[in-house]
Amino acid sequence: MLRRSNSILLILALTVLLVLSACGQTKTTSTATDASANTAEQTTDSASAAEPATTDEGETVTYQSDAGEVEVPKTPQRVIDLTAFTTGYFVALDVPVVGALSGAVGNKYIKDQLISGGTTDLGEQPTAEQLVSLKPDLIIAYTGTEGLDQLSQIAPVVQIQYGKLNYKDLMLELGKLTNREDAAKAWVTNWEAQISEWKPKVEAAVGDRTVSILNPYAKGLYVFGHNYGRGGEILYGEFGLKAPTKAQAEAIDSGTGFASISMEVLPEYAGDIIFTSPWSGDTSDAEVVYSNTLWENLPAVKEGHVFQLDNTSDTYNDPITLEGQLKFITDSLLSVK
Repeated sequence: MLRRSNSILLILALTVLLVLSACGQTKTTSTATDASANTAEQTTDSASAAEPATTDEGETVTYQSDAGEVEVPKTPQRVIDLTAFTTGYFVALDVPVVGALSGAVGNKYIKDQLISGGTTDLGEQPTAEQLVSLKPDLIIAYTGTEGLDQLSQIAPVVQIQYGKLNYKDLMLELGKLTNREDAAKAWVTNWEAQISEWKPKVEAAVGDRTVSILNPYAKGLYVFGHNYGRGGEILYGEFGLKAPTKAQAEAIDSGTGFASISMEVLPEYAGDIIFTSPWSGDTSDAEVVYSNTLWENLPAVKEGHVFQLDNTSDTYNDPITLEGQLKFITDSLLSVK
């Protein structure tokens, strides 16, 4: 599906796990003295894992999430991100991410940072055991994710509605959530300075030519716009480049961010410059499109103005991914003659 949501199937397994886990621990009704004594008997490593040091230890604040108010740590130190598409924001803000989905861990733009930070790859369907064992102090999930009530028994859950905020506003919002507002503002300021530097050069190179983002898939092609990753935020949002008339209307002006088309109408949606990659959402062979006569006869293809995106990593639009895309996009556009 195009909608970026994650169904975390935890209901029964998590409930059972929590019960079993509770049975094996000191009763929550024990006195503070009993709890301290129990902790003292544990090994240093075990205690360290259970009680990570925090900048504002014990402090919590009320945060207004997209699903209501949540009591969260003032400065989260053990975040699990179940959205994949916001993981890069936490990396950019230097927030410790103890667990993330495989899609995020495999994103070439943030992979090294996550590995060096010890982030656990949770796969695409995390288990209850994985989540509990990581002892998170904050969990991030998309609104509508299954098992939210059970997730909240592990740690506070902040729900995010995908696409509600553009990437700059989301960066500022997550800076607020994690007590890193200054870092978020600094990133936005630096980003806008980079755009100001490159935009005149790109405008001069591209001129009045149109730009398309096209992904072949099983039933034709997806035409992407300004808010679905793949460089759209930069091409159309920051640089203000134009798509062909129909693509502009259906994928950008409509606000949807994408349109689905058949092969037969491809020439009407193909720009003078094309950014493309196979669709990662199915197993179709992109060569069915790339070797088609209609594709081969496109002016952009004949003139060598087609640039290949990464079909996994470039689907993201977090701050670090955008920085990587900015270099690739500017290099590509400035090479157009």
